Amino acid sequence: MKDITVGFAMCGSFCTFSKALETLKQLKQLGYDVLPIMSETAWSTDTRFGKADDIAAKVESISGREIIHSISGAEPIGPKQMCDVLLVAPCTGNTLAKLSSGITDTSVTMAVKSHLRILRPVVLALCSNDALGAGGRNLGTMLNRKNIYFVPLTQDDPVKKPNSLVADFERIPEALEAALEGRQVEPVFI
Repeated sequence: MKDITVGFAMCGSFCTFSKALETLKQLKQLGYDVLPIMSETAWSTDTRFGKADDIAAKVESISGREIIHSISGAEPIGPKQMCDVLLVAPCTGNTLAKLSSGITDTSVTMAVKSHLRILRPVVLALCSNDALGAGGRNLGTMLNRKNIYFVPLTQDDPVKKPNSLVADFERIPEALEAALEGRQVEPVFI
């Protein structure tokens, strides 16, 4: 996968950051160049899952690059053709709703908008507690959008969280390869 740059955008689904960091390592091992992007919230918020500075340091150490964490920093991604494919992992329900509605008010939504502007693929690794509830319409809208692809999704706890969906992070490399070929990995729901 040499000569392929993956924009790796992280949103504030903090409980999935450990999976995201493992995926970031895996993509580097597969030979991808990785451009790290974090939403302002993901970049600056300390949670029970880790301190923001520690997580950012890990992302920069693994990727070997400085994190883009502002709207102005993300705006040139498309015009300067900074990546071949853009991955949002994790993609929160909030970010999905903004993308569905055309709202560009974070570094990640700007990165997606800027990247789509040059008709390149965006892969969403959705992690949302209401994807099968209030967020269902946003999921449906984005499944129908050109150049948008999803990492296969599963219910992480159908009994306690019946509206929750989480991407299968192990299938991210497969989803990236498929998106670069202009196709969606099937089935979308596992």
